[in-house]
Amino acid sequence: MRYTIQIVGVGGQGVLLASMVLGTAAMKAGHQVAMSEVHGMAQRGGSVISTLRLGDDIISPLESVGGADLIMGFEPVETCRHLSLGNEDTSILMNLDPVYPSMVAAGFEEYPDIQKLVEAVRSRTDKLITIDATKVATSAGKAVAANAVMIGAVAAVKGFPLEKDLLKDVLLEIVPEKFRELNAKAFELGYGAMP
Repeated sequence: MRYTIQIVGVGGQGVLLASMVLGTAAMKAGHQVAMSEVHGMAQRGGSVISTLRLGDDIISPLESVGGADLIMGFEPVETCRHLSLGNEDTSILMNLDPVYPSMVAAGFEEYPDIQKLVEAVRSRTDKLITIDATKVATSAGKAVAANAVMIGAVAAVKGFPLEKDLLKDVLLEIVPEKFRELNAKAFELGYGAMP
């Protein structure tokens, strides 16, 4: 078995935390794991991508274009930008909450319509799952827990090879103690929000 996850988003959304949680959980489950460095501008607002490969005979941390089993999109435009990492069989978990680039925030450009972005992804695959992770995180207590929502949601994706309880345990080991209760609640809400 081999499984490749491409995690995409922008700096500040928790792409690195998700990579660490999924990678650590995969190792604890007994899989070989290779993870790329987070590529891109990891400071707040820059495009970020991390590749996580797990399973048997994993040699390289990078996957060929079109080889992802799952694209975990923390930001809608970044999800669309990286569709070429997958194929028609790739599952896509897409957060619907946008992070506006500085030119959009300043009023010089417009952010694409979210529904049109969803339709663009859906035209490429019928394995799209959408979630408003920030809204779910806010109901858990704080919007900053959106990454925990995404980690919980990915545990519910059909065919995802890591167990829900293992992912949750690793998440709670990694986050600071004062944020464990928030992250545990956000994780469970993310898992429960999946179809």
